[in-house]
Amino acid sequence: MTVDDIIDRIGGPDATANLLGVGTEAVRKWRQTRVIPARHWPAIIAATGLSLDALTGRPTTETRSAMQDPDAAPEGATAALVLADGSVFWGRGFGVHTTACPVGEVCFNTGLTGYQETLTDPSYAGQIITFTFPHIGNVGVNPEDIEATSIAARGLVVKQDVTEPSNWRSAQHLHAWLLAQGKTGIAGIDTRALTARIRDGGAPTGVIAYPADGAFDLAALTAQAVAWPGLEGMDLAKEVSCTQSYGWDEAEWAWPTGFAHQTAPIHHVVAVDYGAKRNILRCLAAAGFRVTVVPATATAAEILQHQPDGVFLSNGPGDPGATGVYAVPAIQGVLAAGKPIFGICLGHQLLALALGAKTYKLARGHRGANQPVQDLTTGKVEITSQNHGFAVDVTSLPDGVSVTHTSLFDGSNEGIACPAKRCFSVQYHPEASPGPSDSHYLFRRFVDLIERQPA
Repeated sequence: MTVDDIIDRIGGPDATANLLGVGTEAVRKWRQTRVIPARHWPAIIAATGLSLDALTGRPTTETRSAMQDPDAAPEGATAALVLADGSVFWGRGFGVHTTACPVGEVCFNTGLTGYQETLTDPSYAGQIITFTFPHIGNVGVNPEDIEATSIAARGLVVKQDVTEPSNWRSAQHLHAWLLAQGKTGIAGIDTRALTARIRDGGAPTGVIAYPADGAFDLAALTAQAVAWPGLEGMDLAKEVSCTQSYGWDEAEWAWPTGFAHQTAPIHHVVAVDYGAKRNILRCLAAAGFRVTVVPATATAAEILQHQPDGVFLSNGPGDPGATGVYAVPAIQGVLAAGKPIFGICLGHQLLALALGAKTYKLARGHRGANQPVQDLTTGKVEITSQNHGFAVDVTSLPDGVSVTHTSLFDGSNEGIACPAKRCFSVQYHPEASPGPSDSHYLFRRFVDLIERQPA
């Protein structure tokens, strides 16, 4: 008998709370964890006539038979996260039932807020996100907090079941949004154990299965995870980039008026979209730019034909080495034309490649809104929002290119500058969304670089 069955037998959540002298929140948590504390068993037995075996879940003949089936889901489980090493994390599915099960690199994100922005961040293409914060979905979703029109992540893993949203800006339940987006999530996972596994062993490949008929083929799911090639060598920027150029004038959001619009721009910037978040474009507009967005595959000539005052290289997913096949020649052409360049995230890595440096795959990556970075030019420490699995190899930087920022977590590179070529970049997301606004000064630094005449 399940916890839900017991609560229903008593008469529902309110009756259960009254009988056992607890709050309804405690009853809700019992439903989520599928466990009622043993100290309440005597009162439940007295009120319902149930046996101790029914409460303790001792296996019947039927459940023993199910336990002998290696593909049988545990009681209450409707979904599974299967890793390439054969490990299985059972949970409860939400969003769409899977037919073609999503496969990707399983990573974790440590942000306490902004799950909607995280899920729609194009930099998460190819990844299944494990949220370390347990209460995902509690503020619902709304049309203003998206960073792209669709969810970029291949799936999500959460600790607690998704509750009804409680926020004045909520327009839709997370479950309903996932249904509309064709995405799958799994709840009830021990996300602390999964995060520790990723931290200690690196990001594994995983598959989320949420079959409508409840039938699992764990061997096939494991084989699917094993067969996935991984992010190294994968160019995902083409998948999330725009396909044609467009203008952007929307600026940052403020209560109670909402988004502003840039009506009197001072400079013109071309933003190369390797998977740009909308808030990056808003920050550029708020800094005084007229923004023209071009596809990731734009050549130097196509970028320069817009006659920009500067060029912005956006964030994006995948291996910079793969994207660099077409992006690096374009960036080198812009550098040769003497146009100032500001890059972030994947754009930072691509600028480094264009300058002659190398990149490498991090064992765990940096993902969250609480990443400490030191600006070596000022000595100040800023808390940053990050999402990347690759980094620039500082030992490969050529003469004339200096390190400007460094991670206080692992010492990896977080920023470079080449004054002679009027360019700089950072590994993190200065626009945040979600995250702190410590790094907004970089947009002003870009404006200063444009306004400063070359020597």
